[in-house]
Amino acid sequence: MGAGLSGLACAITLENYGITPSIFEKQSKVGDRFVNGEALLNIFTRPVHDGIASLSDQYGIYLKPTSNIEKMLIFSKNKNAIIEAQLGYTNIRGREQDSFESQLSSQVKASIQFNSEKTYEQLLNSYTHVVLATGDAEYAKQTRNFREDLTVSIKGATVEGSFDRFTVMTWIDYDLAPYGYGYLIPYSEHEANIVLAIPDIPMNQQVTTGQLWDSFYNKVRAELIQDLPVTDQFQITNYIMGICSSPRMGNTFYIGNCFSSMMPFMGFGQYAALLTGVYAAYDLCGLGNYEQLTMPLRQSYENSLVLRRSMEQLDNEDLDRIIHLLNGYWGNKLFQTKTLNPLRLISYLLRPYIKIKQGVTS
Repeated sequence: MGAGLSGLACAITLENYGITPSIFEKQSKVGDRFVNGEALLNIFTRPVHDGIASLSDQYGIYLKPTSNIEKMLIFSKNKNAIIEAQLGYTNIRGREQDSFESQLSSQVKASIQFNSEKTYEQLLNSYTHVVLATGDAEYAKQTRNFREDLTVSIKGATVEGSFDRFTVMTWIDYDLAPYGYGYLIPYSEHEANIVLAIPDIPMNQQVTTGQLWDSFYNKVRAELIQDLPVTDQFQITNYIMGICSSPRMGNTFYIGNCFSSMMPFMGFGQYAALLTGVYAAYDLCGLGNYEQLTMPLRQSYENSLVLRRSMEQLDNEDLDRIIHLLNGYWGNKLFQTKTLNPLRLISYLLRPYIKIKQGVTS
């Protein structure tokens, strides 16, 4: 139920092992209703160092990114860091012929039933197993199998200009995005996606992405010294983030964002979403236990939630200190390490600092 990243990965894997699935998609074609850029960063796929290679070599999922990432520019209010390494990949999502969804759909042999109005309950009555891959937590919540941790609001735009497609940029400045972040991901040398995301937490009750957008947009234009005319834009309000209580209930599998592949810290989760689809297929084919296979993904989510909560305890001075430390040796070391899980390490190191901050504020 759903022809997004996780659903299509599940379908491809099932077909690779001789099972033909029925695929239902409520939209008229694969891809979300808007186009956006995303990054698949190696730091968030540890212990796997190259997510694209792993998907191909281990799971038979073949994806062609827009570009590899050789440089990341990180800006806080008063500091900046430059990370240079093989950091990962950029890609396009949504209704584009080169999007990850479109690439995956071309690898599926079964026909996709678009404009589907089938409900979860109807499918459960008609099939031996249902894989929930709807891209959000709505059905998981309806089945009382979801722990909601927060919601986030996002505003993004496609802009034209001159870009280095091997470089991504991110802003962690609470004047621009209170307790959130902004980023720029190039589609090509001539187009890029800029996005502003803020958590819907009590401290942000009086602000919206719409109110903050002009300041962020002007900041990006000033940094690049370009006009960056907008050609397309999108907005998401109160998108639910959380995790399912059980990855499988009876003959229903929760995958992708129904499972909780999106990380609360910075919103990454493509690799995890694809893996949940593969792992559900493995269980259906008798090749593994879905709950056991997804345990590392669940732990990554919990580590990311620690970082998300940590961000809510920081201020711009704290962010300046962190970005200053990331500039140079330690930043490159963190992003290049293959033996450590940076997400777990950072969440562990931040815990005592956050306790001190909480003690001071209380």
